[in-house]
Amino acid sequence: MIYAIEIQIEELRAELRNAIDGAECRQIESELELAEAERAVAMAEQEGRIDAESPF
Repeated sequence: MIYAIEIQIEELRAELRNAIDGAECRQIESELELAEAERAVAMAEQEGRIDAESPF
């Protein structure tokens, strides 16, 4: 799972480097921020720092 997120992050970074339009840049930046947050959660779950199960 983390590997797939890493690939997505690299693809988004490449898209951001090539983006010209301001709106497109903001969209990609938002997607990149979300992907980086997902990676942080996945890594924390893998390392046992947080519980992967839903509290509900």
